[in-house]
Amino acid sequence: MEPFELTDGTVLLRTPTAADVDDITRICQDPDIQRWTTVPGPYLREHAVGFVEDFVPAGWAKGGPTWGIRESERLVGMIGLTAQPVRSAEIGWWLDPDARGRGLMGRSVELVIEAAFGRLGLDRVEWRAFAGNEASRAVAVRAGFSMDGCIRGGAVKGEARYDDWVGTLLATDRR
Repeated sequence: MEPFELTDGTVLLRTPTAADVDDITRICQDPDIQRWTTVPGPYLREHAVGFVEDFVPAGWAKGGPTWGIRESERLVGMIGLTAQPVRSAEIGWWLDPDARGRGLMGRSVELVIEAAFGRLGLDRVEWRAFAGNEASRAVAVRAGFSMDGCIRGGAVKGEARYDDWVGTLLATDRR
């Protein structure tokens, strides 16, 4: 799949590039991103380089797009879909602490959901978060995800297992 942009006039979602590596590295130092996502810790510049040069292009090639979230062209976060079998994907995101609380993630999730069920032709999008990540859960609930449960020990980060919250959104669901 060829990369494409999404915007609602406030946020712009665009594929991250080498020019974003330093911002990605800086943002991923945030303790909440380290705690609630699967980014490596400590997060090094080489991780951001590998993310931009390898992970992102490979994802787009396999139908799993990743976008940098931009406000006034400034990178403030990341959002993406990981392709799953039979017209399904898992959505994931993180946001710079300085950009939180202004609705940017909610707007970004809505843009990605619209693209998932429209342009990408998906039937289902799944959201997962380590149990306790109330901020991510709030965004998912506002976007219309049903909270389907908790999978005990369902998430892995490094050598540790964590309980995993799961929510789903179907193309046929009211939002």
